[in-house]
Amino acid sequence: MSALEGGGGGTLSEIYQSAKRLLLRTRDGLEKLERLEYSAASGMDSPELSFSIKKDITQIQSLCVEMDRLWRSIAAKSQRDLWKRKVEQVAEEADSMKQSLDKYFLRNQKRMTEAKERAELLGRASGDSAHILRIFDDEAQAMNSVRNSSRMLEEASATGEAILFKYSEQRDRLKRAQRKALDVLNTVGLSNSVLKLIERRHRVDNWIKYAGMILTIVVVFFFVRWVR
Repeated sequence: MSALEGGGGGTLSEIYQSAKRLLLRTRDGLEKLERLEYSAASGMDSPELSFSIKKDITQIQSLCVEMDRLWRSIAAKSQRDLWKRKVEQVAEEADSMKQSLDKYFLRNQKRMTEAKERAELLGRASGDSAHILRIFDDEAQAMNSVRNSSRMLEEASATGEAILFKYSEQRDRLKRAQRKALDVLNTVGLSNSVLKLIERRHRVDNWIKYAGMILTIVVVFFFVRWVR
């Protein structure tokens, strides 16, 4: 078997040409992957492209192992040194591309992590916003309740004032009627016992009047407390 031939894998020159073609395709793939990384509008599937690049780099490294075995079997030292430099150059370029791809994977992983954190943050913010809206709704309902209670309190107070005013008018009318009755009784010369009876009745009426006023005030007071 010739020193430039591999066991079924082709000659060293053929393997080298295959490796160079893979290097060229891998370099183009990395450039395309970089454009996709920083492009806002892309319809290509970058995970599939990165997987293809990784597969090509692995194949190049396998070819380098095969070429490293072959160039060592070359008899002429000058040819051996030449192929050594060529194989080392291919291996170094493959390692450089592998490092570039690894950095891409790290950046991609970082972007995915940041995107996940932003989504979680937006989710929490959305939940907090909903909670704040519920608080505002509760506050609005409480304010409406306070306004309704205040309106009911004003109505109850106005009703109480109207009742007290009516009692005051009735008291004035009763006093005027009493004075007229006394004048009439004095005119017709009724006895003192009749006058005392009228005065006693007047006192009873006053008690009833004051009891009614107190009862009204108590009812209004408890109504106001209940509304609050």
